[in-house]
Amino acid sequence: MDEYDIAIIGGGPAGIMAAIAASRTSSNVILLEKNPSLGRKLLLTGGGRCNITNDKPIKQLLTFFNNKNFLKHSFFTFTNEDLYSLFDLEFMTEENNRVFPKSGKSGDILKGLCDKLDGVSITYNFEVKSIKPGFVINDKLKAEKVIIATGGVTYPQTGCSLDNYKLTSQPLTDIKYGLAPLLTERDLSGIAGVTLHDVVISYKKHRVQGNVLFSHVGLTGPGIINLSNEISESISYNLLEDDPEIDLEIAIDLCPELTREELHQKFNRDFQSKGKTKLKNYLKLYLTNSFIDYFLDEISIDGETQLSNVNRKSRNRLVENLKRFAFKITGFNDKLAKVTVGGVDLKYVNPKTMESTLTPGLYFAGEVLDVHGPTGGYNLKIAFSTGYLAGLSASGKAV
Repeated sequence: MDEYDIAIIGGGPAGIMAAIAASRTSSNVILLEKNPSLGRKLLLTGGGRCNITNDKPIKQLLTFFNNKNFLKHSFFTFTNEDLYSLFDLEFMTEENNRVFPKSGKSGDILKGLCDKLDGVSITYNFEVKSIKPGFVINDKLKAEKVIIATGGVTYPQTGCSLDNYKLTSQPLTDIKYGLAPLLTERDLSGIAGVTLHDVVISYKKHRVQGNVLFSHVGLTGPGIINLSNEISESISYNLLEDDPEIDLEIAIDLCPELTREELHQKFNRDFQSKGKTKLKNYLKLYLTNSFIDYFLDEISIDGETQLSNVNRKSRNRLVENLKRFAFKITGFNDKLAKVTVGGVDLKYVNPKTMESTLTPGLYFAGEVLDVHGPTGGYNLKIAFSTGYLAGLSASGKAV
């Protein structure tokens, strides 16, 4: 039976980074990947451009995470500057501090990482099915220490699976979908591809501002994707046991820059001064042109009506729906969920080493942990920083 100092399970961004860190001080590291190649999910990130991180200052960055205190040590141990230094590439920062390689190719990021794995043994098409006492893996190899970096439940085509959570007896929180498009009861095929820019989406007390994109089956776009985490966390379900049953409502404020009172006042003035203007043309001041007909059909108002002929009841209905256009949500588009909400319970993981407090020599990194952030480079930041700290710790060099 082959023996190793450190075995890393999972060849995604967290696992690759753990291997890079561990191999700097240990010459006997193996990376086990169930696919025929590394980094399949990494290649998909940022629409194939790889939104590698978010360049906000660390203290500000931490405020965007559900378990910021757990992440603090890993973020300061492996900073964005440390990450950039691994590559012979130029990077660019786009809207909302998102960082991409200037080449626009996620493959360049993967290649840069893989180039740092020279001292690591890599075994492909190796699906870990059991880890027995003494860290005996699949009855084929043995390691002194093991790092679990198997990801969550998203993008199963990349190797993620619920079965990965059963490899150890480590306590888990509920496993849920995160950063997922939402399925709607309403048929949206007629406006598929239309985008609402910088609107406010609300669910109960949660409010998120961002773009909303209509698809054939529901709602997506950054605003919806980020709100989906709040929705998922508010519902009682666990994918290890069952799929979620969803029947709820969200609302979109289509004119967040104006209050209801301000809209009423503006309508009162404009509907008199621009009385001959057709309603559908007037609404171009407030709505995306390709959305207007759909909006008016849904609230049963004729867009051909001249402003002077729009009665008070219709004006009130216009204002109410511009400020609160509601959608009934029936589910998550799980095939397009980007991250997992929940995972290995952080109460039993040392945040300064990523080592289990229950099983010495067992470490965790990346999406398998119960920590997640919004879209925009935040979740890859988790993967790289926790992966590096786990690898460093397993090699005995944690700081």
